[in-house]
Amino acid sequence: MKKQVFNPYLPSTEYVPDVEPRIFNDRLYIFGSHDRFGGDDYCMNDYVGWSAPLNDLSNWRCSGIIFRKDQQPYTGNLYAPDCVQGLDGKYYLYFSPANSSVIGVAVCDEPDGKYEYLGDVHYENGEALGTRDGDYFQFDPAVLIDDTKIFLYSGSGQTSIQDQVKQKIAGLTVTELEEDMLTVKSRPKVIMNANETWKAPNFFEAASIRKINKLYYLIFSATNATGLNYCISKYPDKEFHYQGPIHSTSDIGYHKRNFLQANYPVGSSHGGIVEIKGQWYIFDQRVTNHTYFTRQGVAEPIRFSPDGSIEQAEATSCGLNNGPLIGLGEYPAYIACNLIGGKNVFGPRDPAKMPYITQDGEDRNDGPDQYVANIHNNDVIGFKYFRFDQQIKEISITTRGDGDGKLVISLDRQGKSKVGIINVGSSAQWENHVGTIKHLTGVQSIYFKFKGQGTLALRDFNFIPVVDQEVLS
Repeated sequence: MKKQVFNPYLPSTEYVPDVEPRIFNDRLYIFGSHDRFGGDDYCMNDYVGWSAPLNDLSNWRCSGIIFRKDQQPYTGNLYAPDCVQGLDGKYYLYFSPANSSVIGVAVCDEPDGKYEYLGDVHYENGEALGTRDGDYFQFDPAVLIDDTKIFLYSGSGQTSIQDQVKQKIAGLTVTELEEDMLTVKSRPKVIMNANETWKAPNFFEAASIRKINKLYYLIFSATNATGLNYCISKYPDKEFHYQGPIHSTSDIGYHKRNFLQANYPVGSSHGGIVEIKGQWYIFDQRVTNHTYFTRQGVAEPIRFSPDGSIEQAEATSCGLNNGPLIGLGEYPAYIACNLIGGKNVFGPRDPAKMPYITQDGEDRNDGPDQYVANIHNNDVIGFKYFRFDQQIKEISITTRGDGDGKLVISLDRQGKSKVGIINVGSSAQWENHVGTIKHLTGVQSIYFKFKGQGTLALRDFNFIPVVDQEVLS
């Protein structure tokens, strides 16, 4: 029996955002940035390789560091990469070095092997794209190989940083490359203009491109913080038309939810889509540790309508599980998909008033799991979804902190469908508490709302079933 898959899908102590999902040789590979827990900037760690077999998305394998920051000539961190298999069969990793306007390229014979720096995308005379006077600012690369044509999508819609860079912030550009994967074949042209307004979902950053059924799907992070949105075109390099949002970790836009109803702290979005055994998924990210700099990958199934449009996916705890989790046994609290401040604080603007997911200790690859911290009076921690096929009599939780009160368990965010109460007390160490629960059937969400004084941390919860002897009696 395969293990269940949660969000985040990688081990809880791994922080890989800005993911492009790619399938090579019957394995799903993710190529992303690498945040550092406790870091004070984006993408402070080297690129690492993660992959899973297509028939078991719970079985993730880490192949270690695949490309180091010091392997390329620019100082600073490495931002969101993409990887494609070239026409020569080799794998090409495109990346954006911090404090530059170039797109670097590394090459390897294996998708998760040790990449070697090949060079920067450049003009025929060797000048790097993005360094000439009048060049457009290059950032966040995405690559499409369309038959024998190779297209590089790059750029930023952040007009607010124009004074910080020499190149023009024009929006998203597309550049055709030669078969060597490096040389510019046709000069960049703008396909989505920079217009950094919060009133519309214009292009901000994080381009991702796919060709599906003769249509070109361009996914991007929107200027109005609604997460990942998309456009469609019949062509790879022009006439992209806006369609709508696909995914927001905060569920903004889902069922017309607005910012004051955000289900999770608002942070950056970056990701792409991939088809696995007939099911499409959107890969995105969430913020943790009450900072923008400690992000983790999440994923959700998506559905295409007959007209080719994509319905917005809800943020859940199950994601790649492709269905509800089993409503039985123990679950870690870090799979919470809803963290809702009692005062409806927007996003992580005031983290002192918001619950957040964190871990003890320093940045590492294994060790104790994450937990939900900083839970105050009226804060809500939510999990979606569970299927209850067996009668549950109790729920136990593990908490610590100076919080004193109760956790009200309900099936909805507002707490109208209350099914149980667990009393909690102050403890410096992790401590177990148990409460009875009403009969649960079918597919349900589970929400814990803290009512009390002080601050609480939640590590895990456990659905305890009715045993056969109890049923007989």
